[in-house]
Amino acid sequence: MKIALIGGHLSPALSVLEALPKEAGVIFIGRKYTFEGDKALSLEYRTINELKIPFFELNAARLQRKLTKYTLSSFLKFPFGLVQAFSILIKNRPDVVVGFGGYVSVPVIFAASVLKIPVVIHEQTMRAGLANKMVAKFAKKICISWDSSRKYFPKDKVILTGNPIRNFLISNSKFSIFDNKLPVIYITGGSSGSHFINSLIETIIVDLLKFYNVIHQTGASLEFNDFDCLNKIRYGLPERVRQNYVLKKFINPSQIGDILNLASIVISRSGINTVTELMYFEKPAILIPLPFAQNDEQTENAKFLERAGLGIVLKQVETDGNRLLKTINLMTGKIESYKISKKESVNLSTKNAAQNIVTVINYVYKSKTEKKS
Repeated sequence: MKIALIGGHLSPALSVLEALPKEAGVIFIGRKYTFEGDKALSLEYRTINELKIPFFELNAARLQRKLTKYTLSSFLKFPFGLVQAFSILIKNRPDVVVGFGGYVSVPVIFAASVLKIPVVIHEQTMRAGLANKMVAKFAKKICISWDSSRKYFPKDKVILTGNPIRNFLISNSKFSIFDNKLPVIYITGGSSGSHFINSLIETIIVDLLKFYNVIHQTGASLEFNDFDCLNKIRYGLPERVRQNYVLKKFINPSQIGDILNLASIVISRSGINTVTELMYFEKPAILIPLPFAQNDEQTENAKFLERAGLGIVLKQVETDGNRLLKTINLMTGKIESYKISKKESVNLSTKNAAQNIVTVINYVYKSKTEKKS
């Protein structure tokens, strides 16, 4: 069996990749660069190449939700991306195409349907992402993470599989990269980073380091150069304090589980994969939802974690460095009170989720081969 995985949402794709049989042939179709008009290499490109899996870049039209200087040029990429998708699929002839949402999946899944290659898609959110809604009619089966997504898709295609947690996250290892007993704060904007969060931290990092160790993943945007700005501040600190600030553009996915185990709290955006991982680790978090996410889904995700007993939600428009610092001190001051509620823990369907998705892929593949015979 040969499978084409489509990137965009890397975490569930890696989970399924881990769960696939060793003998399965895999190619990966994704984005080489993180941002429109920015030549910073994406985490998925780096990770898939490290795994020595064939990576095929697709220059697809991004599904933009606000007008930018790249809107027109992005829209004009659609026919080119479609031609690329046909070329990749014809050259590699996968038995099944598996998409995880995101704009990259749209031309690939459309091309797969024309070429009669069966498609499986996975929806991570509690509703339905725009890309998955667009391609649902071409999919043989639709795997959902939460029962609340069921109503957005054809009933006969939907299977509740859960949202997978990567195997290397499921770790009880205890390691330390600091030589003191200060609480650890893990700050991340996701694989592409968050300029807004990075800017907040820039204003308070000196104050934070008086009381906390900090692991900070900035992303690699060349437009804002957040890493370079923060690194300049870091090297201006006294040596003793500098050692308490770990600054990275990217963090290897294989290290995330160890870092989450080490962290006392997390400061982050609130994509659904991040929220799922925070719930799995029962990790207190301060979440600043991306304000222009589709249907304000990040706010919904953040409030879900807050109701579960693990989070504090801050609106971006109302948040500055001073408020964030006060919230950090508030949370760490009563850290033991942030516990996941039993009511919400039953909704966390992560166990066996990756294997459930692989079972669906196998079913679709066998259905295809039985038709041929």
